[in-house]
Amino acid sequence: MKVSDDLINEAAKIYKVLSNGTRIKILYFLRYQDNDVAVSEIVDALGLAQPVISKQLAILRRYQLVRNHKEGNKVFYILDDPHVVEMIDDMLNHVKHEIKGLPHPKNLY
Repeated sequence: MKVSDDLINEAAKIYKVLSNGTRIKILYFLRYQDNDVAVSEIVDALGLAQPVISKQLAILRRYQLVRNHKEGNKVFYILDDPHVVEMIDDMLNHVKHEIKGLPHPKNLY
């Protein structure tokens, strides 16, 4: 199966976005929220400065991994693509195998 260069380049951009640990932490935090979450809640939960969180949220939003809405002067975020967190789960499982020196499953495809 041939995949277009444009599609591969877009996938590479998403992998670049996911190459930041703070962004992954934000995605995981949002994954387990039932409702939209205020930026201040994300700041409190992750223990990082508000400007750091806001910058990373803007990047995640640009790539449609999260979405937001405003209520007065507060901005609320929610995960927009749960599939991306499943992809991260797969990568974390890969890393766990590497750390333990275990063989990788061969029956995935």
